[in-house]
Order: sequence, then structure tokens, then C-alpha cells
Amino acid sequence: MSRPTARRATGKNRPTPETFDKPGLETRRVATKLLAAVVDAHASLDGLTDPANGQPSFRALDARDRSLVRAILMSALRHRSTIEALLSRRLERPLPTNARALSHALHVAAAQILFLDVPDSAAVDLAVTQAKSDPRLARFSGLVNGVLRNLIRVKARALPAALAQTREAPDWFAARLEAAYGAEKTAAILAMHRLEPPVDFTVRQDPQRWAEALGGIVLPTGTVRIAKLEAGVDTLPGFEEGAWWVQDAAASLPAKLLGDIAGARVADLCAAPGGKTAQLIHAGADVTAVDLSKSRLKRLAENLKRLRLEAQIVESDIRKFKPETPFDAVLIDAPCSSTGTVRRHPDVPWTKTPEDIEKLAALQRALLDHAVTLVKPGGRIVFSNCSLDPAEGEAMLDAFLADTSEVSLDPIKPDETPGISTFITPEGFLRTTPADGFGETPLARGLDGFFAARVIRQP
Repeated sequence: MSRPTARRATGKNRPTPETFDKPGLETRRVATKLLAAVVDAHASLDGLTDPANGQPSFRALDARDRSLVRAILMSALRHRSTIEALLSRRLERPLPTNARALSHALHVAAAQILFLDVPDSAAVDLAVTQAKSDPRLARFSGLVNGVLRNLIRVKARALPAALAQTREAPDWFAARLEAAYGAEKTAAILAMHRLEPPVDFTVRQDPQRWAEALGGIVLPTGTVRIAKLEAGVDTLPGFEEGAWWVQDAAASLPAKLLGDIAGARVADLCAAPGGKTAQLIHAGADVTAVDLSKSRLKRLAENLKRLRLEAQIVESDIRKFKPETPFDAVLIDAPCSSTGTVRRHPDVPWTKTPEDIEKLAALQRALLDHAVTLVKPGGRIVFSNCSLDPAEGEAMLDAFLADTSEVSLDPIKPDETPGISTFITPEGFLRTTPADGFGETPLARGLDGFFAARVIRQP
């Protein structure tokens, strides 16, 4: 197979400035810039694409183009290994090490060709024009054209083969999963990472009614699940009256592990954006919601207002938070690597490192140590996070229990909350992964990866 090489645009074939004003071109430029920020600078995709505080060139786009940028980036990151494999096979030699911008531009175009409903000709044309308009890429415009047209010709047979041979994870991430879960379950987890997740709702009452209204099913835990959103969340029935809130089924479990909390004083630590806070209030608790981030607490307050729920909101570093009176119970959903949410956040494996996991585990331990001082003797503490890594879960809890005489493990029982029996470990921890679910039907499969443990402060 003849593979593309770079050509320089010269003479009468050199593009004019007018060539660079094509509709959609700026959208692709922004997508390429943001992909570079995620992969090279380990920037958060959600942060870059925040409508209010995100990257300026992204915010300058209209709503439709912002949606397209998000779709391109989600596909490019969700299938990064597959795209890389297919592109590398179309090249005569590896790209120069200083050609990162070229690599990102090719990934953006390939994501459209392979996974999005974008005409192939438009994806190629805009990618070539983008290359010609960028001094760093102009000499590679011929290569861009050749690689992408070759990809179009072979994608019907090459894409399924590449999907079967690759896994969407950097080596370090896959290795840690295999060490924790074994090869078979790791393969199942990574396969789920390729799929867009369903949308889950925690409802205040009558789940069956809301499943019918929203066009979904009721999971054994009481969560209502729909396959996908066809419109904005704020357009759905029940939004205005605060009948429900969006919350993954796994994320709804830790708050339930506190048991009957009606009338109890409960601290929700690292509370924003407020899904667990809402659960605790709805269960009848007097809730103090604590978080370090002013902006995230503002979002929590807005969410509670829509839901017509009230809590005491405190902006504080958890490690410095000292209430006048100890709480009856504490829920701490600690900051973590978020490796359990890759289905929703495919940038995570490409922005986190093993060193990040170790640092976050140390932070979690410090937060948990302080949480013990916030609960009265005999009170319960539920610790949770959305990491798949045992360093932030099982291993950290084992070390905490070994070092802390003030608390004892309160093992979670498989039958204490409907639907959780398969998620309870022999030690009495709760552990979910994206490979878990509530049956074999596609809609019932898949959860965020979550870890939770419950301890009691000694009387």
C-alpha cells in the first residue's frame, strides 16, 4: 500500500486567505486546540468546555458549534487508542516528535470520519484547510489529505478490526485495572468505556410513574434510567417542580448506607454539586453541606433551590471544619482520580497519572482522619469516591482501620438496600465498576465505578 508523505503547497496551488474562512473551520481549530490541552497539558475537558468559565475560543462559538466540539472531543478521547492505531497504519513513518499539533488535527478529523455523523468529504476538506492555514502544519497538508482519504476507503473493514485489537486506555491505566480486577474484568470495563452511558435519575417518589414519564426503566435500587437525553435536562417533565435530579445509580448508593437518618444531624462533606445532599435531606436529615469550592457550592445551592430542599451550606476546607457540636453521622464523598467515571469523562485516563492517584489517596486519608473528629461516639461515617483504583479505596480503608483505634468497620450487608447484593465484597465494602449492572439487557448494564465503606466511631 502506498502511504502518504508530506507535500509543500507552492506556486499557484498556495491557498489564499479567503480559503481559510470556510464554515466549520473555526470549530475544528478549537477542537484541535482543546484536544491538545487535554492530552498534552492534562487539562480537564469539563473545565475547558464550561460555558461560563471555559477556554475563551470555545466560549466564543455559538451553541451549535460548542456541541459539535464536545461531540468531536468525546469521540476522539473515547476511542483514542483505536484512532491512533488506524492513523499510524496509514503513515509511511511515524510523525515527528515535534508535530503534536498535526497529530491532534488528524485525531479530530478521524473522530468525525469514524464515529460521528459528519460527511467524510467535509471532514477531509476542513482538515486540509486547517493544515494549510496553520504555519506549523502547512507543509503537511498533502499528508493530511492522503491519510484521511485512505482512512475513508478502508474504514468499513479496518475499524471493526482495530476495535477488536485495541483497548482505549494508556498502558499504566490498563495495568492498574488488571492488577486489581484481572484480565477478563478489565476487558469488560474497558469495553464499557467505549459506550455512551445512560442517564440516571434519583426521584423523590413513585419511580415507576417517572420511568413512564421519562421513557425509561426502574432499576432494583429505585433509580430511574433512560437510554439517552433527546433534549436538555431542563426541558424534561418534572424538572421545574424538582421531582428528580440526575445522579448515576452507583452514586446514589453511599447516602443509603447511613440507614435511617430521619431527624439526625448529618454532615455531607465535599458535598457539591449536591446529589447526595438532596438524598440526605429527602431522607429526613438535618444536613450541613460542606465544600471548599465557592463556585461548586453556588451550584449546590441552585440545585437545592430547584428541588425545594434546604441545608446549612458551609464553605470550608474539610480539614479545618470544626462544628460546635459533633454530628450524628457523616458522609464523605472524597475527591479522587474519577477513574470510575470514564464513560462520562473519557479524558480521565489521559489526564491522570499514577502519581495523581497516590497524592489523592493521601488526601482522602487526611480527610477521613478528620471526619472521625466530626461525628459523635457511636455515630456512623460513610466514606466513598468514584475511583476504580484500590489505592483510593480498599487499600486506603484497610490502612485507616489498622491505624485508627477510634473506629471499627461496620460491614455493609448485601440485603440492607435492594439491588446491592452483588456489589458487596467479602470484607463488607461496596464496589461497583462499569462492567457491573442489573441484568443483561443493554439499558440495565453499566454503572459508574464506586467504592464505599462504613465505619462507626467507638462509644
